[in-house]
Order: sequence, then structure tokens, then C-alpha cells
Amino acid sequence: MAENRQLRLGTILHGASGNMSAWRHPAAQADASINFEFVKETALIAEKGKLDFIFVADGLYINEKSIPHFLNRFEPLTVLSALASITQNLGLVGTVSTSYSEPFTTARQFASLDHLSNGRAGWNVVTSPLEGSAKNYSRAQHPEHAQRYRIADEYLQVVKGLWDSWEDDAFTRNKTSGEFFNPHKLHTLNHHGDYFQVAGPLNIGRTPQGRPIIFQAGASADGKKLAAQHADAIFTHQESLAEAKAFYQDVKSQLEIAGRHPDQLHIFQGVSVIVGDSEEDVEQQYQTTAALVSVTDALNYLGRYFEHHDFAQYPLDAPFPDLGSLGQNSFRSTTDEIK
Repeated sequence: MAENRQLRLGTILHGASGNMSAWRHPAAQADASINFEFVKETALIAEKGKLDFIFVADGLYINEKSIPHFLNRFEPLTVLSALASITQNLGLVGTVSTSYSEPFTTARQFASLDHLSNGRAGWNVVTSPLEGSAKNYSRAQHPEHAQRYRIADEYLQVVKGLWDSWEDDAFTRNKTSGEFFNPHKLHTLNHHGDYFQVAGPLNIGRTPQGRPIIFQAGASADGKKLAAQHADAIFTHQESLAEAKAFYQDVKSQLEIAGRHPDQLHIFQGVSVIVGDSEEDVEQQYQTTAALVSVTDALNYLGRYFEHHDFAQYPLDAPFPDLGSLGQNSFRSTTDEIK
């Protein structure tokens, strides 16, 4: 008998689009990234369509060359908390960086979201690729790539430990005896590591789904290793079936090395969808949007992956420039592929 497998689908809340110019399209809502009515409508459509979750990406550094959506958008946990009150079944997944936040705060925020949504919270774990992020958090420099993932590994150990501070039925709230909680079902973390010293316990009870779902989006070797150790799901974007199969096999094999069952990590392939009445209609929509993208826009978009490097300095028809190690400490898997 064939295995009964179920396809899981989510949608990203990209506001005024994830590219440089789609906000200019006649049908686009230009202020969508900061318009809660648009956000609410998107979430309700996703829930009506039986999608599993809505996902809010995030970043911590912008400049004048950034994608318009990044310049002016909601913070993930704030908008997801608002959506928790108007949806019933839709998963609520938000991005928070392990390089520029504290484990106790993150554990508390996502536990709160899980309680508010009755067990629908998910955390997309990122280490923040842009070096400029350090400038916004009083840091002298951005941690190098491998160190960011060592920090993330310990960070996740701490957060998961804090989520286990209370057992399911720890809060007895017995008015007759005066016992508010069972002290034997409280567990203090007392973590002392290389990067974090966190006493605990967490000041919110165990969540409806035990703990929020953990997503991970890094496709580098370090990112895949982190996902194999800790994540319930991993986001990826492979350009061909062969590359997708290779990625799948790589991640699944690392799960076994980590002592986990291959089915414990779900893989979500990113796709961009254009809905139309025919193939010709879809192609026309694509070309209409593509025509809005200037060469300057395209070069700025490319530059973001390489620490906002200025690609306008090179002849357009020349071979791709030798950038040395530029990009290794940002979107490593993407910049390696581009090179």
C-alpha cells in the first residue's frame, strides 16, 4: 500500500513585493507592506484556501538601495500577534535573528504567540546575513559566518530549554489548598555556555503545541547542519529537479548523523506563482512587471547579496567580476551560486 503523504503549503507575506519594481504595477497596492487591511485580507484568503501557514520574513539593515518592501514594513511578531486574533487555523511563522536578539526574550515572545494563537506559532531562525546589521545594534562588527551558526546552535539549545521550564500541568491553581503551581513540575535551566548565560525559568507556561515550530532558511553547509540539529522545517529554493533532489538527500542524511529520523524535518521549496487565465496571459503579466525593472534596480538587487556592493562600476556585458571572498559572510549559498 502506498504511503499516504500530505503536501504542506504556506505563503509569504511580501507586502509590496519581494523585488525592486513590482509595487509600480497598476494592480499592485503600493503601501501593502505597511497596510494592515492588506495583511489581514491576505491572511484570511490563505486560511480560506486551507494553506498551512503564513510566513513573515525580516531583516535588520536597510539603505537607499534596498528593496522597497524592506524600507517600510511591519515587525514580524507584532503583525503575527494581530493576525492571531482574526484567524483560527493558519500557522503564524515569523523571522527573528539569533545574532541580534536575546534567547530569553525570543523564547517568551514566541511562547506568547503560541498561547495567543492556541498553538499556531512558528519561528524562522536566521543568523542575519547583512554586515550592516551590526551598526544598528551597537556592535563593532558582524559575526563571521561560521561563528553566527555556532551562536545560533547554542541559542536554540537555550530557547528550547526555556520552553521546557514548565510541564504541561504545572499550574494547578488550587484555590482550596492555595497551591498555584506544582513546584516539582518547574525546571530551572541554569545555562552557562560560550555565548549565553541564562538562568531561567521562563515566565510563561508550556505552550499549546508543546513548543513553537522551528523553521530554518540557510542553505549553506552550516545552515543545513543547524537545521538537521534543531529544525522542524527548512526553507529552500532550488533551480532544478536535480538540485532539489541533491539538497533533499544532503539534508536527510545529516538528520541521521544528528540522531534524528528523516521524517522529522520537512522541506519547503520556494516558488513564485503568477495566476492567469492562460499561458499567454501569465506571460503577458510577467513581461509587464519585468518591464518596470530598470538596470539600476537590477544591479542594486544583485548588490544586496554582496553587502550592497556597487555593480554599476562594471561594464554590463563584461564577465562577472572577481569579487574574492565578498559574499562569504552574507548570503553564502546564494553568492556562491551566483559566482
